[in-house]
Amino acid sequence: MTEPAPQAKGRGRPPKERRNKLFTRETLLHAGMEVVTEKGFSAVGVDEILQRTGISRCSFYYYFKSKEGFGAELIDLYRDGILQELENCLADESLPPLNRLRAFVGQRRRAIMESGYRCGCLMGKLAQEVNTLPEPFRQRIVVTFDVWQQAFARGLRLAQEAGEVAPTRDCQEEAAVFWYGWEGAIQRANLERTARPLDLFTDRFFSRLTG
Repeated sequence: MTEPAPQAKGRGRPPKERRNKLFTRETLLHAGMEVVTEKGFSAVGVDEILQRTGISRCSFYYYFKSKEGFGAELIDLYRDGILQELENCLADESLPPLNRLRAFVGQRRRAIMESGYRCGCLMGKLAQEVNTLPEPFRQRIVVTFDVWQQAFARGLRLAQEAGEVAPTRDCQEEAAVFWYGWEGAIQRANLERTARPLDLFTDRFFSRLTG
């Protein structure tokens, strides 16, 4: 009698145990992202993150060797998330190049408003307390802003090639101006609980590119 063939494992889905581990890790990172963006890294303890998730301290230290290691992963995760959001906008060929950048800014604006002006930009929050953070964080934050700036500059160059940005504008420099000003506008928006600083800055920024 022929033995029945073993059932093939399902493709595209990790085993249940692995899925559970991934879910736990992602839950910790998501909760950490929210609370650290709102309150800052130094003011938040591991226990506060665990209280939001119901995950044990042992589980936290299974996935992350230390709070510093957890924070480093938050920086990388946030950097990549914002970069992907920007890249998705830049790839939207249904919009003129400059409007792709405006769309990205609009998405970030909505996210800030939907948080009730309690969460702005994780990098901006960390930059404010950088002198009290582990020294390796400083370089990670610098690299993050540089990565975003390079992508934004690429978008400006596309707009320049399309005749939407004056040929005399240095796109790399303008991208730096954007991130310097945008981070400041976020701080004022959170302080004043209004999108006016965001709108004032972005309107002035984009309008000056043509001259």
